[in-house]
Amino acid sequence: MNPLKALCVVALLATAVCGNQHYRQSSSSSSSSMKPSQWLSRSQLEKTPALDEVSVKSLENMPLEQGAKLLKTIYHVSQINNPLPQSYAPNPSSVPVYIVKSNGQKESTTLDKFADTANQQPNFGKQEVTIFITGQPASSCESVEKANHELVQAYMERYNAQRQKPRSYDYDRHDKKSNSNSYRDDDNSEWETPKHASGHLVIIDLGEKLQNLKQHAMLDASEVGAKIARQITKLDCRKDIIHIVAQSTAAHVAGECGKEFKRLTGNKLYRITALDPSKLYSQDPESLHGLARGDAIFVDAIHTSAHGMGTPARVANADFFPNGPSEGVPGANNVVEACMRATRYFAESVRPGNERNFPAVESESLQSYKKHNGYGKRVYMGIECDDDLEGDYILEVDSHKPFGKRTPAQKSKAEQQQQQQQQRQRSSSKSWKKSSSSSSEDDE
Repeated sequence: MNPLKALCVVALLATAVCGNQHYRQSSSSSSSSMKPSQWLSRSQLEKTPALDEVSVKSLENMPLEQGAKLLKTIYHVSQINNPLPQSYAPNPSSVPVYIVKSNGQKESTTLDKFADTANQQPNFGKQEVTIFITGQPASSCESVEKANHELVQAYMERYNAQRQKPRSYDYDRHDKKSNSNSYRDDDNSEWETPKHASGHLVIIDLGEKLQNLKQHAMLDASEVGAKIARQITKLDCRKDIIHIVAQSTAAHVAGECGKEFKRLTGNKLYRITALDPSKLYSQDPESLHGLARGDAIFVDAIHTSAHGMGTPARVANADFFPNGPSEGVPGANNVVEACMRATRYFAESVRPGNERNFPAVESESLQSYKKHNGYGKRVYMGIECDDDLEGDYILEVDSHKPFGKRTPAQKSKAEQQQQQQQQRQRSSSKSWKKSSSSSSEDDE
């Protein structure tokens, strides 16, 4: 039995001897409050795999419900009494970094040399800079590879006035469903000569260092985030044009990066966008860590697997829940694919012309959203998200590309009644004018 399991069994036996139903957590205690229904039997604990036995690839091969249930079990086990230590931090020299050029080529480097390499690129930092921190391994997971490629392509289009055909990416080659409105990257007729770039995309491929659940759970987000922040301070560009986009576990790295950047410079990064931010398995009772409001001037989050690989907790100024908090979104067959939908949704919004594909309204749940028929002030999830938003937002999405419904703003019943009354008045006016005209003709 691995140490984590043994710890849990001891905790259960101690609970039985003392006659307690569950531990109670006070503000000064490091123990986690567990409901009786969340306790596991000894046989269940015996069957629970160790963290390093659960790879991201194995989760991709499980049905959605099975993967979500396993993650929930492991999470509750990890929270019993003693928190997991934050003891894993890959060496910066081993973390790949790519600076994507407007022609699709990429300059390869590593995290420890990121700033020096970026500063050597022509016109780097003259306009918008997006830093994409991956949080899942694309080399072993098909759904991660596809989502990451879609995001890269979307930014290539955004940073050129016209669409540019990528040289080495085949973003839709895994799509099994066809849709007349979907983008086809193999259609040469759609591509035109690119114009000047208007920004730079940097990819910090942290996800390749997170192959199993143990590495995710025990990642020292503070240390890794601080190393990224120190590199950002060395960039020869205005720091208020930097937008960090981060997946899953990397969302918490982005949050720690924002904290360290503020500590070093006294200023905040402009924006952090979290793509299905993960649960925090590793807890430090002495300090708060992970992504939170205030880590940048504006923080937004898209939750597509809140009860799977992600978290239902509010971590941003504006938290978006497509189809409400759930294990996964429509069309996702496993928790990894569900997690990656956040990346694909964001990528869709980055494509020129699609910025407002994901209209949402403030709501506490999908039930409340449907009860009010989606009425309310309309905002937009994705790249066009207003940076003054606060609260939780719900929207509905489609199961295949294009995912955004891009529906017109819903009107309240009062607005609808007012509009109908105005239409009746206009119709009445037209009828009056027509009858008046006819009367005049008769008089003549």
